[in-house]
Amino acid sequence: MEIITGFFGNYPLMCAIIAYFIAQILKIIICVIKEKRFDIGLIVSSGGMPSSHSATVSALAIAIAKSIGVNSAEFAISFILASVVMYDAAGVRRAAGEQAKLINQLVKEVMAGETETASESLKELIGHTPIQVLAGSILGIIIPFIYNIQI
Repeated sequence: MEIITGFFGNYPLMCAIIAYFIAQILKIIICVIKEKRFDIGLIVSSGGMPSSHSATVSALAIAIAKSIGVNSAEFAISFILASVVMYDAAGVRRAAGEQAKLINQLVKEVMAGETETASESLKELIGHTPIQVLAGSILGIIIPFIYNIQI
């Protein structure tokens, strides 16, 4: 029982988990509003608005800053982790998604005259635009102030 209460009483961990799930739920809501379709698969997808990766690591860093301070080693680690994750989401992973889109287009063009098509396309939505990363990080910053329990 102590493990369960310790887990759910871990303020930084709970903030990070809550931020992740809120970001994923927001992706579904945004899809319903913009595309007029309900896609439950977005609950576990990467890419899209807002960035759940950015929300998660931002919430973690802010919750650590609130609970033990910005001069702690834990905050330094979480801040660097958040910086790397957000840079990767907007940079490397976005570039990989753009390359997947181009490769999928090339495959379609090559296979246009064929009777058999490629059975599987590369996943294109794996990264984020800077706005999606910013939105995720703002969400992650807000969550620790709303979910304000202390252990």
